[in-house]
Amino acid sequence: MAEQAISPKNKKILESSGPVGQNATIGSRLFDIFNYVFLTLVAFTTILPFIYIIGASFATEYEIATRPMFIIPQDATINAYRYIFSSNKILRGFGNSLFITAAGTAINLFFTVTMAYAISKPRLRGRNFFLNLVIFSMFFSGGMIPGYIVVANILNLKNTYWSVLLPGAISAYNMMIVKNFFQGIPQELEESASIDGCTDIGVLLRIVLPLSLPVLATFGLFYAVGHWNAYFSAMIYMTGAKEKWPLQVLLRELIIMSNGTAGDMTNMDPEFVQPPEQSIKMAVIVVSTVPIMCVYPFLQKYFVKGVMVGALKG
Repeated sequence: MAEQAISPKNKKILESSGPVGQNATIGSRLFDIFNYVFLTLVAFTTILPFIYIIGASFATEYEIATRPMFIIPQDATINAYRYIFSSNKILRGFGNSLFITAAGTAINLFFTVTMAYAISKPRLRGRNFFLNLVIFSMFFSGGMIPGYIVVANILNLKNTYWSVLLPGAISAYNMMIVKNFFQGIPQELEESASIDGCTDIGVLLRIVLPLSLPVLATFGLFYAVGHWNAYFSAMIYMTGAKEKWPLQVLLRELIIMSNGTAGDMTNMDPEFVQPPEQSIKMAVIVVSTVPIMCVYPFLQKYFVKGVMVGALKG
């Protein structure tokens, strides 16, 4: 019946207007080919620098100095990675980074979700006041020196993990997007759960959070990447607890040593010849990037969906 309702002329137009299929026009096929070629070139130029970094991390000093660009080194060597992992401090720093990333992300998501859910409810008393405080913090901050005084002197958190976990426990921008996402959830679902006897916490845990996996995965990855790459907070708050340094601070020390300046690395092989400076830098980039790259593919499907839904609804 639906096919009979379409006139032969309109049916011919619909069949010939599709960009793909047997009836696609020559122009639409050329357009598709151009898109595929263009996107392939863009993807290649994006991934090429990282491929070069991986290849250069296995290269010798002579090859890095004489070959401006290469993917596969002629004389491959693992000296740079031997130099990095020749100290047990790197493995300890890797464990510290994993702990800081996992604990910091859990703290970030807990405070972000609880505050966003409360502010998303119009019935909350003083909602506009708290919302204005959050917006104010997005434009103004106390600065580094007042923050250091609060963390080190007032809260007495210096040389502890809390000094890098609590100061950035919540992001105002991320919280606002999560709030908008919560406001987009149908109110009827929460009302039906309340009628069945669920408290506000029960509604949050059983109704809201299962429906919010995309936005939680998205901002969980944002927080995790931030904690994994952070080094400045640990560098200023953990000066007396080097055994708690994350991986990024230790890799910075390695780069300082490769430049010939003072550094603090022990348990090195005395017979080991130091690899070239550029090779160490390339290996450092690989070591610090690979863990996040292994996690990202599992969360990629939530990425665009979580950000776009949270940004458009509210």
